[in-house]
Amino acid sequence: MAPKSDNTEAIVLNYVNEQNRPLNSQNVADSLQKYNLKKASIQKALDSLADSGKISFKEYGKQKIYLARQDQFNIPNNEELASMKEENAKLQEHLDQQKKAITEVEGEIKSLQSNLTLEQIHDKEAKLRKEVKEMEDKLVKLRGGVTLIRPEEKKAVEAMYSEKISLWRRRKRMFKDLWDAITENSPKDLKEFKEELGIEYDEDVGVNLQSVSELLQHGKKRARGQ
Repeated sequence: MAPKSDNTEAIVLNYVNEQNRPLNSQNVADSLQKYNLKKASIQKALDSLADSGKISFKEYGKQKIYLARQDQFNIPNNEELASMKEENAKLQEHLDQQKKAITEVEGEIKSLQSNLTLEQIHDKEAKLRKEVKEMEDKLVKLRGGVTLIRPEEKKAVEAMYSEKISLWRRRKRMFKDLWDAITENSPKDLKEFKEELGIEYDEDVGVNLQSVSELLQHGKKRARGQ
């Protein structure tokens, strides 16, 4: 059921005064849809309020613009405006202080939430004690000369090491054969030719195939001796 005309005028007048800005009938109709008011009844109410002097209006061609009467509002003078600005500055400062206090409280809450409970501390302590005990046991075994690596892991590492040594030896031999063939009748000084090509021998970089090969044999003899 649509509101009565006098009730419609009261709703429209209240809205226009609350907004206190230029409005046309479409603005008012869109904003007052919750009251189930038709645009025609809103237009009629606006015109009636304007005719009775309760609101102001101006015409721009076919467009009518409505505005709350400004003489009904208490417009502050310069002193009152200055006082209001000062009060607003104080309120803003108070608001900033409250925001800062809230931020600090939220930080404390977050910090407390990130702390461990007593039960969690006991659990973590037990876990750490267990880890320390395990490391101490390993340390005792290592000091006693016990090898902690599993036999299958040791065998796999030795096989890979042996394969790399064989590959190194084979490539070293291939290079020597190729180098001898290239330099057999070369008039160049071999040392200068090698430096010109940027070639480095094992000895140039401080490694020795024989010494590295013996490491594997030494490890095997040491394992049999234990």
